Amino acid sequence: MSAPLPIQDRGYAHPEVLVSTQWVADHLDDPRVKLLESNEDVLLYHTGHIPGALNIDWHNDLNDPLTRDYLDRSRFQELLRTLGLNEGDTVVFYGDRHNWWATYAFWVFRLFGVENLRVMDGGRSGWVEEGRPMTAEIPSPEPGTIQAGERDDAPIRAFRDDVTAHLESQGSLVDVRSPEEFSGERMHMPDYPNEGALRGGHIPGARNVPWSRAVDPASHTFLPAEALREIYLEEQGLSPDREVIAYCRIGERSSHTWFVLTYLLGFDRVRNYDGSWTEWGNLVRAPIER
Repeated sequence: MSAPLPIQDRGYAHPEVLVSTQWVADHLDDPRVKLLESNEDVLLYHTGHIPGALNIDWHNDLNDPLTRDYLDRSRFQELLRTLGLNEGDTVVFYGDRHNWWATYAFWVFRLFGVENLRVMDGGRSGWVEEGRPMTAEIPSPEPGTIQAGERDDAPIRAFRDDVTAHLESQGSLVDVRSPEEFSGERMHMPDYPNEGALRGGHIPGARNVPWSRAVDPASHTFLPAEALREIYLEEQGLSPDREVIAYCRIGERSSHTWFVLTYLLGFDRVRNYDGSWTEWGNLVRAPIER
């Protein structure tokens, strides 16, 4: 198996947003680099993680416990300070499943305008398969002093009314779920309980590009830009100049595609519809296709 190209040689629009496993290894003792692990399996972190990394529980840490929404500014700032983040720190996300939940946490941090965010290319699996150090020791950082901005959803987040308007203007939609979910055969990913919506199918006009196609399954790293353009531009007809809305079941897989389109391919206007199919598939009189 050939090694993936170095990040800077893959032709990305913003290669600086990715760091290699070697870069992380070289900065394990850098106090201005903060590692955050976010996994689908919320117990995985406690079995072992990169030394110095702290855990982001996508459900309990980022979401409001009562409303179907994310934290407000004050509670998000409290979270950041608990994680020991200070102004100017470089925050590196990584996780399981080809960085699926790492890009979700990245997206939520961007809702609050947090800067200096990176994703470790290859994710948790890449780090482990390279035989790099792991530990079960959980750090206890000093409280940070970072200031969080007010949450600004509009640039990168879509709500159901935005999707309706997008449909009326014949905008581009990307459904990043599995083909079985897209066709309406299932309401959840294969190998998971088939639940989450009353109806199966997809939003009219959406293109089906499963999120994991953007990753090399052997190395867990993102495909070079040329291969990504073949998928999203040549095969699916998406344009970097047109607004795109991505969705999945609850907005987590589509945050991965949002990351790919925005940072690796340089699309200017990509929004993640985090209500996704659990909302749209349950909406009374909302149009669907099968």
